[in-house]
Amino acid sequence: MFFRWDWLRPLLTAPIVPTLGPIHPQALTVSVLEDILRAADRGDFLTYDKDRRWGGEKDEKVLREDVVHQPEHTLIPTLSRRGRGTVKVFAYGLRPTVVDEAAELAAKLASTHDVAGARVVRLLSPETAHPRGTRIQLKDFTAGPCLAPDGPVRPITAWPTAVQKTFGPFAETMAADGLAFLHTQMQTGRCGPVLATAIEGRIVGAIGPMEVRADAIGRPQLMPQYFAVLPETRGQGIGRILWRAAMHWGQAHGAAYQILQTEVGGPSDGLCRSEGLASLGFSHTTHA
Repeated sequence: MFFRWDWLRPLLTAPIVPTLGPIHPQALTVSVLEDILRAADRGDFLTYDKDRRWGGEKDEKVLREDVVHQPEHTLIPTLSRRGRGTVKVFAYGLRPTVVDEAAELAAKLASTHDVAGARVVRLLSPETAHPRGTRIQLKDFTAGPCLAPDGPVRPITAWPTAVQKTFGPFAETMAADGLAFLHTQMQTGRCGPVLATAIEGRIVGAIGPMEVRADAIGRPQLMPQYFAVLPETRGQGIGRILWRAAMHWGQAHGAAYQILQTEVGGPSDGLCRSEGLASLGFSHTTHA
């Protein structure tokens, strides 16, 4: 075994794992950390990797030989060749100097691997005052019923053909939110249903794909979705209706929970907090 759990466990102030992202706290075990090292050696997807559903090859991998694992801090670097390439160093440690140490390692490895980006990912606890970055939130489907919303939300394929044809332009408009990528996956037939709402015959909001898969310990989770509403139609409750429809779908299809990432202070962050989701902590990414 590479990692000593008695060293690492006290430093996991938020349940975030390199190459996998946020996971349920109950699934956060030393076995998962060992799995990502083995996946780096093989260059393939773990069975519970959320990115596996898109096919292809796993892009981001742990730089196993450069992991720093000590009693007071652990630094886990990853490499992605996407675009101009990026090295990220996940900094697990309570001392303020851990960020500087991670930044130094990230810069060195970016130069070694000839990539343009060097980043540090710092984990912060749920009690962090004035957090920045991304909030990790938990929707527990076992806590109570998720009622179907009172609004015009249905799978895109259930809308009239003329309405369905408006999804392409909508997706291009919301490309920054990942909808153009989602549209490409929909066209290949490799993803679950996408829920959408329309106004006057035009799609103005969507969330998906809707899929339930097992996590690292076999619990069914609702996988992360892309979620967007046209800016000019915001403020009408469309986002809340879509989100509640997705939660109703997830519960109805057997999901035990969903982990969501929201930008601190952003619209989705406020929506999830108002819906009573539990905050599991934060991640803050900086340039090295």
